[in-house]
Amino acid sequence: MDKVQLQPNTMLFPLPATLVSCRADDYAPNIITISWIGIVCSKPPMLSISVTPERHSHKIIKQAGAFVVNLTSEDNLIAADYCGTKSGRDVDKFSELHLTPIPATKIDAPMIAECPVNLECEIRQSYLLGSHEMFIAEIVAVHIDREVLKDNGRPDLDKIKPLVYCPTASEYRGGLVKLLARYGEAAKKNK
Repeated sequence: MDKVQLQPNTMLFPLPATLVSCRADDYAPNIITISWIGIVCSKPPMLSISVTPERHSHKIIKQAGAFVVNLTSEDNLIAADYCGTKSGRDVDKFSELHLTPIPATKIDAPMIAECPVNLECEIRQSYLLGSHEMFIAEIVAVHIDREVLKDNGRPDLDKIKPLVYCPTASEYRGGLVKLLARYGEAAKKNK
């Protein structure tokens, strides 16, 4: 196998293209597109997001100590791209995109009705790592659209059609939900 060594970079793909909504006392509700995100713990359920301090949402998230991760579908492509390129300092993204803010149940930040899954998060720790500050947050509530649930209560990815971002190519992608195997099945078949 012929490998080429590149300079260290953020070549991890695909990443979820999420819309993070936030609100704090001194700021209007805002939305930022975040792909620097990942699960960091299962008990309690926790995730991390990373935001550059220059972003308007950084101040809001830091002051509020909470945010909502709104998982996107292919239907949210325009909103994801817009919220990643426009600043909430200059525009009301909810209004401009005709997105519906709905009250969260555990935190004081709006969820986005048009997103199929909403994760309410409370910050537990943060670390300034260089270009980004990483916020580690506990997922304190999960909301999902009834129509994207299977009969067993689990999410149906074929119905959700998750939107992902590939940073090395600066591309949004969809349709990455082809079922190849279930957890533990592929290893069993290979024996």
